[in-house]
Amino acid sequence: MAVYTEVSLDETQNLFTQLGLGQVTDLQGCKGGIENTNYFVDADTGRYVLTLFERLTHEQLPFYLYLMKHLAQRGIPVPDPQADKTGDILLTVQGKPACVVNCLRGGSELSPTAAHCATVGAMLARMHVAGRDYARIQPNLRSLSWWNETIPVVLPYLTPDQTQLIKSELAYQNHVASSSAYKALPCGPVHADLFRDNVMFEAGELTGFFDFYFAGVDSFLFDIAVCLNDWCIDLETGSTNTERQSAFLQAYQSERPFEAAEQQLLPAMLRAGALRFWISRLWDFHLPREASLLKAHDPSHFERVLRERISKLAIHL
Repeated sequence: MAVYTEVSLDETQNLFTQLGLGQVTDLQGCKGGIENTNYFVDADTGRYVLTLFERLTHEQLPFYLYLMKHLAQRGIPVPDPQADKTGDILLTVQGKPACVVNCLRGGSELSPTAAHCATVGAMLARMHVAGRDYARIQPNLRSLSWWNETIPVVLPYLTPDQTQLIKSELAYQNHVASSSAYKALPCGPVHADLFRDNVMFEAGELTGFFDFYFAGVDSFLFDIAVCLNDWCIDLETGSTNTERQSAFLQAYQSERPFEAAEQQLLPAMLRAGALRFWISRLWDFHLPREASLLKAHDPSHFERVLRERISKLAIHL
């Protein structure tokens, strides 16, 4: 949600005219995030988010945009991409792929309770079930193959102790991925980045999941682990909040019960989720791109989470 590409008010008005969305009254760059250029756009037809994709290509984007359409049609509260007069939802702005979606109401809950976690867990399960018949296929672009490619790039920036940790965990995750239990994990479209700031609440009601641009086909268990590593931990220490974690897992299972392979591999996937975000934060922190409003996240947070997950391997579903 940083701003890499500056878009003028006139350009935005031309786009909104093509989309039939009325008169633009305000345009503001979004702070936070690191992947894409995002603007809040106020128009006389409502509030929207304009996104210009800085890394994803025109060929990759239909998976994400049509996934949101698919989920919205099945009652999952997600942003709805707006179509132009020809019916296209994948647009082009300044030569870059772009889209306009409606802005979800409410705000992020950055200090969640067990009740918030239960609501997110139940909705995530419904999302997984709703996505099972989604026809488009695209792998999670930040999964194991990306970890194997990226760790050598960030190794020069690590201490000897960090190097030993990240290499040993990568070896462990490669071993897990070759196991029969891993191959038995149920898979489908996953969000893969459903942190606290990617969920909206209003008056205690969950009003939406957004920012699907790390989504891909992966194990549902990995998606669950990513959520647990953010919603159900203490941000200062990386330690688990057992009340929130239990609430999340129980609510999820009330919508989609876990299979045997998932029960076996949740500890491993919790480590995988921590490793994935430690790698990406190391990459963004040490090899940054220039952008207005950009502030890279602290990589040490997910190093702490990973160490905590390794030290406490057992978890009961």
